[in-house]
Amino acid sequence: MNKPRRPPRRKVDGVLLLDKPPGMTSNAALQKVRWLFNAAKAGHTGTLDPLATGLLPLCFGEATKFAGELLDADKTYLATVRLGIVTDTADAEGRVLVEQPVTVGEADVRALLPRFTGEIDQVPPMHSALKRDGVPLYELARQGVEVERAPRRVTIHALELLGWHGDRFELRVSCSKGTYVRTLAADLGAALGCGAHLAALRRTGVGGLDIAQAATPAQIEALPAAERDRLLQPADALLADLPVAALSATEANRLLHGQPVRWSGAPGERSRLYGPQGFIGLGECAADGWLQPKRLVATLTTD
Repeated sequence: MNKPRRPPRRKVDGVLLLDKPPGMTSNAALQKVRWLFNAAKAGHTGTLDPLATGLLPLCFGEATKFAGELLDADKTYLATVRLGIVTDTADAEGRVLVEQPVTVGEADVRALLPRFTGEIDQVPPMHSALKRDGVPLYELARQGVEVERAPRRVTIHALELLGWHGDRFELRVSCSKGTYVRTLAADLGAALGCGAHLAALRRTGVGGLDIAQAATPAQIEALPAAERDRLLQPADALLADLPVAALSATEANRLLHGQPVRWSGAPGERSRLYGPQGFIGLGECAADGWLQPKRLVATLTTD
């Protein structure tokens, strides 16, 4: 008996806040959700390790034009750090290299956190997607090859100790792009003298987006197909941290035709662009006072 044919993929526009479960790659999560929405075009806004859970914003249709905006956004995580065990990946999936007794206490950790707050240098882990001569570092690591990595400057906006359980503790980490929380865990362990690795990680915030509005793949699948679209946020949700440029119909029409308009913004300032009919895209103010269109949604012009 032939299976019923799946209908052709449909045009879906918007942003889905996914609560990624553990053990699933970001791409697998994307493909699962794309299938659930039967969407023609989809993409994610930066990956989460399979070990990690939490907020993974996914983009459909026109929203994919703005997916890159979240790559530079600040992130917030809940991290569980396990003391006394060092692994080759700095997380719980790695091979144990060293085990040491834990002789430090909660007060020692609290006293240490200010040293790791603000601008700090991190050496990227070998088990990362960074490339050396076109080869991802994790591939070299699997071959037993270790190469020198230059430290990178990142910003830890805040570290909050949430709980202490003898040989492990929970942190809330607010940080800049490019921060490796497992490297932070390993560096904290080294500074405490007993070693440590990242036992669990949950991302709760990306830019202005919050895990409270996210849904798991199981929750999405439980909904009737006709009701899933109500979970989507508009494309401009990805630009919520940017100022709004409210345009007249004439100004919006010029930008939609790729032409700049006079504007009073500061040079280099980026803005969410809105015409009388709503969101039209992303713009940037040039040094000469002209607002230039950077990325625009596909929409009808006003003439």
